[in-house]
Amino acid sequence: MERESMEYDVVIVGAGPSGLSAAIRLKQLAAAAERELSVCVLEKGSEVGAHILSGAVLEPRSLNELIPDWKERGAPLNTEAKEDRFLFLTETKAIRLPTPPQMNNHGNYIISLGNFCRWLGTQAEELGVEIYPGFAAAEVLYDEAGRVKGVATGDMGIGKDGQHTDAYQPGMELHGKVTMFAEGCRGSLTKTLFERFSLRDGVDPQTYGIGIKELWEVDPAKHQQGLIIHTAGWPMDTATYGGSFLYHLEDNQVAVGYVIGLDYQNPTLSPFEEFQRFKTHPAIRPFFEGGRRIAYGARALNEGGFQSVPKLSFPGGCLIGCTAGFLNVPKIKGTHTAMKSGMVAAEEVFAKFDGDQSADYRPALEQTWLWSELHGVRNIRPSFQWGFWGGFVYSALDTVLFRGKAPWTLRHRHGDHEALKPKRDVVPKLYPKPDGKISFDRLSSVFISNTNHEENQPAHLKLKDPSVAIRINYDLYGSPEQYYCPAGVYEIVKDAAGANPKLQINAQNCVHCKTCDIKDPTQNINWTVPEGGGGPNYPNM
Repeated sequence: MERESMEYDVVIVGAGPSGLSAAIRLKQLAAAAERELSVCVLEKGSEVGAHILSGAVLEPRSLNELIPDWKERGAPLNTEAKEDRFLFLTETKAIRLPTPPQMNNHGNYIISLGNFCRWLGTQAEELGVEIYPGFAAAEVLYDEAGRVKGVATGDMGIGKDGQHTDAYQPGMELHGKVTMFAEGCRGSLTKTLFERFSLRDGVDPQTYGIGIKELWEVDPAKHQQGLIIHTAGWPMDTATYGGSFLYHLEDNQVAVGYVIGLDYQNPTLSPFEEFQRFKTHPAIRPFFEGGRRIAYGARALNEGGFQSVPKLSFPGGCLIGCTAGFLNVPKIKGTHTAMKSGMVAAEEVFAKFDGDQSADYRPALEQTWLWSELHGVRNIRPSFQWGFWGGFVYSALDTVLFRGKAPWTLRHRHGDHEALKPKRDVVPKLYPKPDGKISFDRLSSVFISNTNHEENQPAHLKLKDPSVAIRINYDLYGSPEQYYCPAGVYEIVKDAAGANPKLQINAQNCVHCKTCDIKDPTQNINWTVPEGGGGPNYPNM
């Protein structure tokens, strides 16, 4: 069966904030110019918002520019930020520190980013954008000259043995004059574009964190709508970058999460277990006592910032949003920057369609507040290579004394996968058993992420060399994938005598966080898209 194809002016891969903002802006410009412009958005999740995970506190700057009457249109921004608290935790105490200027959330909103994207999707469709959820872009298509001409969705109905089942359907080809990649952090197609077009030449390695989040319904007496708490310190040691958030939304709900930099060194560290341990702190636990956990998820996020932004354009397409890496780490926000990048890219693409051959996405982006915002905080995350206190002191000086205009730029020296020490050189981490009330195990957590994959399909987590999983990962590092995965995907199994270890991949548990693709020490794990519609289905996350 041959693949059918559909033609569009613009194809957008990913229905997150940047992809939907780009689609909306394109249609707004076309309407203002009274011309037709066909735009489609592909989304691998079962619906728009299904795979979206963030804290999230939204700075509405880009939204004000894109849809000024968003309040009248019913945007789900229901909780204004009212109070910021920044705490340094020891094992038993919480010390309140001055809130860093970047963390001042006056004028911002605590939101569900998934619900916000669902609303953006309706706004896009009202303008005539075609959105196809449940279709995963699995392949970049090129024309004879090597220019990107679109993408193909993955075939459906292929069994674990690689053979066609009775439900087989070939993928679709979607051709566009321009293809915009908005895949989010560590996009599987974007990785191939980096290599083909050398987009990362001359920039620092991208660095990452893993964010793990739960949504709770808490005792109304403990709920303070609009309260924002961030913490640093325990349970992290001073050499490991990490911190937490607690955001009090409407309806007695609290979003709680923990972010750990993936440049950590101890291969037995488990971000999931550290998060569970964090919730047991005497200053944190009372918020959740008597409450009910209702959702769970995890996602990698870019932390490289300004120094790690790649080349953004290539023949036939461009990168927008978190797939390019526009997160403002000190602010702990990336939605407003992702949206702005999509809007600027859309404006330049439309200008080129309109005959302006000088239109160029990156130079235009460099003239916006996004670029100056990222440049001003460029040194803060890299300064934590000197440990927590070194980074904390430097960040204060950079912010207050230099106001982000220091005459130097700190560099990211290596990729996160190069940071692990051999297991013999570290003290193994030991974690308490979960109590089932405040702290939980991984499998019960995955259950409430609503993760589902068609089991009779090839595993979407692929080992380039299966022998490396034991010869290097197990023998040298103690199989760090069984610790850093927040969903129990990777498991070392042995025979009855406790010998002959082998790596078992439980791909059906995968929540699409991409951590394995990033942190694997030999880069032996390649995350690819499963059948469209598979993965988590996050409610209100």
